[in-house]
Amino acid sequence: MKPEDIQVSIKAPKIETALFRIVGTAPYVQARFSGKAKQQMAAKMMAGSTARGKKAREPRDFEDDYQQAMHVSTEGWVGIPAGAFRAAMISACRLVGFKMTLAKLSVFVAADGIDAIDGIPLIRINGTPERIDMAVRNATGGPDIRVRPIWREWSADVRVRYDADQFTLNDVTNLMDRVGMQVGIGEGRPDSRQSAGLGWGTFRLE
Repeated sequence: MKPEDIQVSIKAPKIETALFRIVGTAPYVQARFSGKAKQQMAAKMMAGSTARGKKAREPRDFEDDYQQAMHVSTEGWVGIPAGAFRAAMISACRLVGFKMTLAKLSVFVAADGIDAIDGIPLIRINGTPERIDMAVRNATGGPDIRVRPIWREWSADVRVRYDADQFTLNDVTNLMDRVGMQVGIGEGRPDSRQSAGLGWGTFRLE
């Protein structure tokens, strides 16, 4: 029998990669949900109703809070979640009228490594963090102290993989530029879900 001719109507994906060196124009602040907090939540859930009784509060280790707030890779360096850049690029599409649903399928960020605890893909950050203690109010209105790492000067190399049938290199470059100026990454960024931000997490393309 003769093999039948097969008609292909879906072409192969054309994925290209662009490398961007970004330099912070404002401090970058990180707030990782700590493994210690997860363990405490799990312990309460497993204890059930017995967890409701009053217990002596342990002294708070603020330095441990600071260390736990950082994303540390399996190789020991600190990084920014790669997904933060991807989410920011998708969000920036609102500014130019590009469908966010298409952007979700068209832009990706290649990771430099993964978080040693929960496996989150990370982009390595260049710079030295320092501890910042902030007075805040919880959702219940009660006051609290949040300890976070802050990078006052920082940079990173971000590799963006994109669908060249949807975006050109100039498109992706301009999208990253808008992320740096108008969306931001990390805590207190301009595009924060819960506020107008604190002016943190912005950057420029070098």
